[in-house]
Order: sequence, then C-alpha cells, then structure tokens
Amino acid sequence: MATGGSLTELVQTALDDFLGVEIARMGRISPDLQPVGEAARALLTGGKRFRARFCYWGWRAVDVPDPLDPMPEPREDDPVLDAVVRVAAGLESLHAAALVHDDIIDRSATRRGAPSAHERFAALHRDSGWRGDAARFGEAGGILLGDLLLSWADALVHAGAARLGDAGRGAAASEEFMTMRSEVTLGQYLDVLEEHSWIVRPDADAAARAQRVVVYKSAKYSIEAPLVIGARLGGATEEQVEALRRFGIPLGIAYQLRDDLLGVYGDPAVTGKPAGDDLREGKRTVLIAVARASLPGSMRALVDDLLGDPDLDEGQIDMLRRTLRECGAVDRVERAIDRHLEQAIAAIESADLAPGARAELVALAESASKRSA
Repeated sequence: MATGGSLTELVQTALDDFLGVEIARMGRISPDLQPVGEAARALLTGGKRFRARFCYWGWRAVDVPDPLDPMPEPREDDPVLDAVVRVAAGLESLHAAALVHDDIIDRSATRRGAPSAHERFAALHRDSGWRGDAARFGEAGGILLGDLLLSWADALVHAGAARLGDAGRGAAASEEFMTMRSEVTLGQYLDVLEEHSWIVRPDADAAARAQRVVVYKSAKYSIEAPLVIGARLGGATEEQVEALRRFGIPLGIAYQLRDDLLGVYGDPAVTGKPAGDDLREGKRTVLIAVARASLPGSMRALVDDLLGDPDLDEGQIDMLRRTLRECGAVDRVERAIDRHLEQAIAAIESADLAPGARAELVALAESASKRSA
C-alpha cells in the first residue's frame, strides 16, 4: 500500500491494487470478461466511503496511541493500518455488490448518474447484436457481477484480518463481517416482502415493519457493523463495542430515513437517480407508513394505487410529493432523524473512546444524517 494520502485515497489505492490483480486474472481466462472488469472498476471508484470511514474511526476510537491526531501519516511498515484499510476496502466491495443487486430488484436504470450495472450489460447485448433478450442478459450479468463483488469483499476482509498480526482480533472482526453479510441479505428480503405483501398485512404494524427493514437492510450494514468491525480490529472491550452499537443503530436509522426522503425529494443532479424513483419503485418506507397513517381513506387509496407504478409521470410524482408533505409525514420524518441523531451522539459522549475519534464520529454522524445525496 502506498504511503501518504487521506483515508479515502488509501482505500481507493487498496481497491485499485486488488482490481489490478483480479482484472489481470480475468484477462488470462478470456478477453470476453473485459466488460465485467470495467463494470467492477466503475462501481469501486469514488463514492462517499461512509462504511470505510466508520470502520476506520471504530478502530481509531479504541486502538491508536495518539487519539488527538486526526490522521497519522501512513507508512509502508505499518501493518495494522494496512490491515484496517484492506478490511475497509472489503466493506466497500460488499456495498458495491449490494447496490448491483438492489438495482436489479428495484429495476433502477441509473446509479450515480450513470447506467446501473445490469443496464450496462443489457446495452452490451444490444450493441453487439446478440440473440435473445437483452434485459434478461443484463440482469444475469448484474447478478453475477454482484456475486463476484461479494466474493472479493470476503477476500479483502479476510486478508486484512490475517495481516493484523493478532488472530483473536482478526477472527472477531471476520465474525462481525459475516454476521453483517447475513443480516443485510435478510433485510433486503424483508424489504422485497413488504413491497409485495403490505396489502394483506395490518396497517397498524406498517411503521414497525418499515423500521425493521431500516435496521437490518441499512442501519446495521451501513454504520453499526463497520464501526464494530473496526473496533474489533482494535481489540475493543465489550463496553466499547456496546457504546459503538448504541451510537451506530440510531445513526443508521437516521441515515436511512434521510435516504428515504432523498428517494422522493432529492435533486437528480446530486443523487444521480431520477426524481421520485422510490415512488415509481413502490418503496414501502417509514415515510410512506407515516403518511398512510395520517391520510383520509380516499387519499390513502390514491397513494396506494399510484405507488409502485413505473410509468408515473412528473405530474403524478409532484402530486404524491405534495401529499406526503401536506399530511405532515415529511416533517415527522425530519424530526425522527433529529431524535435519532441526538440519541446516537449521546451514546458516545461519556463512553470510553479516544476523544479525537469521538469528535470525528460526531462529525461523521452530522454528515451522514444531513447529506443531500
């Protein structure tokens, strides 16, 4: 790993080095795999790197001699930092895999302002004049790319843990990672289930079901697990781990609630996704559950009828946005974000964590919950 640079630069370098090896291996297998390598590189370049950053500061919170130094200068002979960066890179590969699969499930055509992975493969099919269904080929290519990124995530995390030089810490971090992998997959299933089964399930439980999806599909894998994985790499005590969990879960909920609002009201030029995409996809979010509980029967029926229609026009999108805002659902979700952020910050105010890392975690919490993309 090269010396110098910010954490995001170090993680990108680790990913680039890993990709270089893997893409060379693809080339030895067949030149036909070049589009797979290109799609993987596109997904693993750039991004907010929240998961890598929370992993890093989870480690820094428990195991750095000079906790007030925000970023020590990396060195070639610093195996612990090298191990942490590789694990953080693995978390980013897992995130990329989740995005690929999520876009297929949601039939999302774009990601970060560019064609989503399955659309890239579908375009390859069409442009090459191949036989068969281009969309079907695209989905197959996307599923396999997502699986490949998952296997790379495993390789990076386990290699990083092995480089740590402490078998106990490495095993504890790997165990947290594998738990996270299972939970995010189960959370994704619960999300899909809710989109299809809400009509026969009790309205009174809708908010609780939506909240459960938030916790397992997003909060744990986006923030809590990366924090704890980093802390395990640093040899955290159980008290430190629990403090980070109490910070990570409410912050992860705030993070996803912000994502729900952006999915309806976000600026496409900033989010890289079409305006109102979550409405066309029929996402049964906390925002929708809160709105349905507030709306009169006729308006609730209209929302139910329109939500999930992929052909919604701009006028219908604007009407749904106004309805969600005017019934008070947006304000209630904004207040919930603030409450969860306050709860997260309170959880680490007096915890036995490095002061400098605590300050960085608070700053990250503000950024994650108040972002515009």
